[in-house]
Amino acid sequence: MAGGTKKFPLKTLLGFLGPGFLVTVGFIDPGNWATNIEGGSRFGYELLWVITLSTLMLIVIQNMAAKLGIATGKSLAVNIRERFSRPVTAFLGLTVVVACMATDVAELIGGAIGFKLLLGMPLWLGALLTVFLEVFLIVSQRYHRIEAIIIGFLGVIALCYLVEILIVKPDWTAVVPSMVVPHVNRGSIYVAMGILGAVVMPHNIFLHSNVIHSRKWGISEGEKMALLRYEKIDTLSAMLLGWMVNSAMIIVAAAVFFRHQTVVDSIEQASATLKPLAGPLAGLLFAVALLFSGIGSSVTSSMAEVNVITGFLGKPEDPRTLLYKISVFITAIPSFIIIVLAMDTFRILVFSQVVLSIQLPFTLIPLLILCHNRTLMGRFRSSRREFAAAVAISGVVIVLNMYLLYSTLAGGG
Repeated sequence: MAGGTKKFPLKTLLGFLGPGFLVTVGFIDPGNWATNIEGGSRFGYELLWVITLSTLMLIVIQNMAAKLGIATGKSLAVNIRERFSRPVTAFLGLTVVVACMATDVAELIGGAIGFKLLLGMPLWLGALLTVFLEVFLIVSQRYHRIEAIIIGFLGVIALCYLVEILIVKPDWTAVVPSMVVPHVNRGSIYVAMGILGAVVMPHNIFLHSNVIHSRKWGISEGEKMALLRYEKIDTLSAMLLGWMVNSAMIIVAAAVFFRHQTVVDSIEQASATLKPLAGPLAGLLFAVALLFSGIGSSVTSSMAEVNVITGFLGKPEDPRTLLYKISVFITAIPSFIIIVLAMDTFRILVFSQVVLSIQLPFTLIPLLILCHNRTLMGRFRSSRREFAAAVAISGVVIVLNMYLLYSTLAGGG
């Protein structure tokens, strides 16, 4: 394999690209649409820096998750179960399952809204169709076909937003500084936390540590170290694509809704309002991208959920087992209840992302501990720089969560 790597580096690299892109579709999911639309329509370009910060955080964290999977040959869920006490494992497992349920709310509602906007389906039928598609793809267990489909979905979403940006013509003199200059207050902290939770997602950390096993990383540490650079390129390129799409969501919302001082409180309203303000093509592209986002992210979300549930319970991730099949469905139940009760889907989408952000420290801290364990990781143990960055990221998330709680209790969130 080493010889092949030297002789055909580009071919080898292309063969390893993929796992990072499965993670990427998870953080441009319908939950991101809700938080980004609200952030752009209410605060203009002001919160673009949150996308930049969270993507930088994401690159560090997802690389650590993938490296844990490569070094140990096991997912984060399995490593937690084997390395932590039973009470701690039970607590962490419970919080992750709750986060997965919050994720499923966003994915299924997004797919349902996409079908409604394009085909006029009722939400419950669109959600059922989304579930049917995700179950079909996952239970069939044709992983590389799923990967190719998801990458294709990402291409469609990115293309739609590229055209939308060309249509709305944003103010680039305001966009560029907002990408790097932080600005947050009591009025915007709730949405900023939602954006953070929508980008750095707990289930994606678990997913990356698992799907990385789809690649043959070799047996010896030497082989694994030689191929680790391809994982880093895969992760970096995928995360940068996600950064561009997420930034584009806020830019389009700011250029259309904030510019016209239009209050947007639902994704359906965003689509309907976009047509008269930016043209019917923009509305159509919005609906197409949302549908592909909903279906794609629901697939990767369910893949993560299955790994989390089977991993924490110490059961095999076997599609022939009853537990596996139940795991694909169980976290979708709250979404159907919300849809049937006709609850405020937009507010729930935003709230679901805040739930992810609050759970995030309970995923980051175990990951950080495991990756710093020399016995477990060997030569893959986090360097001082990486460990320091991970500690800083965890600190930022915890501080923001405390500020969010304070702002909410004080009546300012």
